[in-house]
Amino acid sequence: MGGPVDPNPIDSQLRQVIIEEFTGVRCVQCPGGSAFIQDLLAIHGQQLIAVSIHAGDFSTPYSASLYDFRTEEGNQLLSYLDEPFGFPSAVVDRKLFTGQFDLQLGQGDWAGFIASEMAIAPKVRIGIEPGFNAGTRKLTADVTIYVDEAITAPDVRLSIMLTENNIRDLQITPSSSTPIPDYNHRHVLRDMLTQYNGDPISEPLSQGAEITRSFSFTMPADWKEENCEVIAIVSLAGASKEVLQAHQVHVVE
Repeated sequence: MGGPVDPNPIDSQLRQVIIEEFTGVRCVQCPGGSAFIQDLLAIHGQQLIAVSIHAGDFSTPYSASLYDFRTEEGNQLLSYLDEPFGFPSAVVDRKLFTGQFDLQLGQGDWAGFIASEMAIAPKVRIGIEPGFNAGTRKLTADVTIYVDEAITAPDVRLSIMLTENNIRDLQITPSSSTPIPDYNHRHVLRDMLTQYNGDPISEPLSQGAEITRSFSFTMPADWKEENCEVIAIVSLAGASKEVLQAHQVHVVE
């Protein structure tokens, strides 16, 4: 079964920035950060991609929680991208910006750094062709990297994330002394189809190169495929973890 039409077609693809928010159901201040990310998404549309990573001390589910949003890759990313000093906290394009001491950024810095990243032309563009079989629940994703500017960095990675939107479950908030039962959890990292820090790209990334990878995954029965998305990230690894481009498509329309 074919996938949905890509909302950001490859021929006209602009720079897409990814914000990775670290959060948890026991984090009382995190809903404010999540709401601010929704405002940023309303402003930037397809040029901004959001992922909410439940990891760390505040991510342990309540006894009455319906879901455990923690993942092995999320915990690994928490260490890989620096642990937050406070919340809300997020990483923008995995980049260490001038004047910052680590990758984690407080809410007041998100908008400005997102805007500055969008002004940079992408060196690569990413195409994703998803397919989903509702009977077997098998998801396939063919990912193609189009290199517009030669990349000479020694270690470049491709990461594939699966997220799910609009999951109703418990969350503590500033307005309630107990967790509310129907909080809308958005952009939740559900799994990864690569290593947490991406799979190495071994082919030469010369100008004009096209590199394709294929992935498959059987989605659990309690995931709502209409709310799920495939995200591809091309990033550096090593001293710099900077994201060169990200792209996102719905699993189904």
